[in-house]
Amino acid sequence: MTFRTCKRRPTLVFWIGFCLAAAPLLRLSFAHADSADDSLRLYAVDIWRDPPQTWGPGRGVYLGNGLVLTAAHVVGSAARTRPSVRIAGMDLPAKAIKEGNVERVDLTLLSINEQKLPIYLQMRRMPLCEKNPWPGEPVIVAVPEETARSHVMSPLSLPFRVQRKFSTLISDVGATENSGSGVFDEENKCLLGIISRKFSVRINSGDAESQERDIAKYFVPASTVRAFIPTAYRF
Repeated sequence: MTFRTCKRRPTLVFWIGFCLAAAPLLRLSFAHADSADDSLRLYAVDIWRDPPQTWGPGRGVYLGNGLVLTAAHVVGSAARTRPSVRIAGMDLPAKAIKEGNVERVDLTLLSINEQKLPIYLQMRRMPLCEKNPWPGEPVIVAVPEETARSHVMSPLSLPFRVQRKFSTLISDVGATENSGSGVFDEENKCLLGIISRKFSVRINSGDAESQERDIAKYFVPASTVRAFIPTAYRF
C-alpha cells in the first residue's frame, strides 16, 4: 500500500512483515526497563526448530503446567519442525497441543515435560489479563536476555484497511525482531498478548536513498489467547 504526496515530497510505502529474526531486544531511549520488570524474563523462552532456523531463536512465553505459548509462524508445522524449548538453561523437546494459522490465529500452544523444570518454575503461573488493552497503556516486552518498555498504540495510526484486523498494537521497541514474545501489563504483570507481526514504512525522498522504519508491532490479544487454549489446559 503506497501513500503518495505532492511531487518532490517523500513517498511512504507501508507494509506488514513477520517478526522472524530474533535480534537482542533494544531498550527504548525514553523508557528503560527496571529491575522489577526482570521477573518477567523467567517466563520468556527461546524456541528452536530441528534443524535450527537460520534467523535465530523464536520466542515464546511459559504459562505454567508445562505449557508454552508462541506465534504459529515461529513453529510452523510441529510435525515437520520438531520444536524444542530453551528454558532455565535447558533444551526440552516440545509437542504441539494446538496449532493455529498465521493468517487466522497466529498462535501455537506447546507442551514440555514440567518435571524437568526447576522447582521455582514448576510453581509459577502466568495469568492472562482480563481487561482489554487501551491506547497509551504502558507495557513490557520480555525475552530471555532482557525486557523493554513500550505502550499500546491506537489502530488509527495504521491505514484503514488493516485497522480492523490488526487492532492491538504496541509502539516498536527498537530495532528488534521478536515473534512469539510476550507483551505484559506493566502494573499487574499479566499477559496482554503475543507479538505476531510488524508494520513498517519506507520513506523515499527521491534524491536520497530510501529508509526503512518499523513503526508498530501487532500482538495477538489475551482475549484471543484465552479462546484459543483448549478448556482442559486452562488454569
